[in-house]
Amino acid sequence: MRLISQIRRASTQATTRRRVVITGSGAVTPLANNVAESWQRLLAGESAISRLGAEFKGLPCQVAAQIPRERLQLDKHLSKSDLKLMSPATQFAILAADEALAAAKLQPSEMTVEQRERFGVCVGMGMFDLSEVYGAYEQLQRGYNRVSPYFVPRLLPNMACGHISMRHGLRGPNHSVSTACATGAHAIGDALRFIRYGDADVMLAGSGEACIDPLSIAGFCRLRALSTAFNDNPTAASRPFDKARDGFVMGEGSAVLLLEELEHARARGAPILAELLGYGLSGDAHHITSPSDDGAGATLAMRRAIADAGLTPQDISYVNAHATSTPTGDRIEAHAIGRVFGDHKSNVFVSSTKGAHGHLLGSSGNLEALFVVHACAENKLPPSINVDNLDVDVNVVRNTCKWSEDHNRRIALKNSFGFGGTNASLCISSYTEE
Repeated sequence: MRLISQIRRASTQATTRRRVVITGSGAVTPLANNVAESWQRLLAGESAISRLGAEFKGLPCQVAAQIPRERLQLDKHLSKSDLKLMSPATQFAILAADEALAAAKLQPSEMTVEQRERFGVCVGMGMFDLSEVYGAYEQLQRGYNRVSPYFVPRLLPNMACGHISMRHGLRGPNHSVSTACATGAHAIGDALRFIRYGDADVMLAGSGEACIDPLSIAGFCRLRALSTAFNDNPTAASRPFDKARDGFVMGEGSAVLLLEELEHARARGAPILAELLGYGLSGDAHHITSPSDDGAGATLAMRRAIADAGLTPQDISYVNAHATSTPTGDRIEAHAIGRVFGDHKSNVFVSSTKGAHGHLLGSSGNLEALFVVHACAENKLPPSINVDNLDVDVNVVRNTCKWSEDHNRRIALKNSFGFGGTNASLCISSYTEE
């Protein structure tokens, strides 16, 4: 009978689209171990990019945005068994999810079984840690029994999702996304749809990433994707939209948002940070690593997110860009922003926060969406740092500023694009009762 009731409820809800709000956020970033400190350092224009260690000697790129493991004190949050079972990316995601739950004042252990059946997880991973594979292969050369029984579970991209679900007894949708650098944004967008169309009432959504190792850095260097011109000045290496940009800087970490159906959040008196209004997806159908020069894929994703939100381009006043600090990518995205907004472009603020925390690959879209959520909630726009000579025709935010001087609703787009031509755009706004 319970299943029949749920099917009827889902059918009814599907005919009246449900509003989805964000009630919690959690993050482990190169800037800090939590959201509050990461957000404050971001607004202060600080950078967490530093020089790589001796094991990276001889590689063209010598900088990255790393998370010192001793800073996290993982043994205080995870058991010895957990540390064996979980890859670093999964460990980051667990910590971020725990913070998001605490911030939302929602503890699954206090929920009924039926409530946890309506509580899902949508957490992905863009790229697993290549050092895990290399290390396992080295062990295999010493003998079959040397290969860890946890090798495959640590490697699977859906394991962060699985561990979060098991940790909290969450029996709603258990869905993992792996779409390169668009992973985190796709995860949040998919979670939006699960709630909107009645598959769940609450979702933890985001991604975890940890692949700063010599093999990964070497591979991206061979693609000529990483910055190599600022090895002696790491904090200046990631410079989206600046004329001197020469490639992205690898970062690592995780960010998780707690998405909730509006009436569910109201009923329990949840703190509402922002509202998720729309989600747009597209494919470039062009090249494995480069978008087309006209920015058609990015344009489609943004337009679809705006349409899904029931808005027009004139309603948008901020774009948090994917802009990774590559010469081609930043220029094409700026061109796409111009196509979407036309004459309204001069009224739209644009920033990329990657100068502060690097490019977290599959965790970039979710971390940056988290920053947009807090920008909406606090009326503060995060800056693009290291922009000494602007190289694109968009209204780039160079210093932290107020978003709006009046009481109008603040509405933003968050863009994420990935290898293979996969694109996502999220429409996020400040919350209003209307």
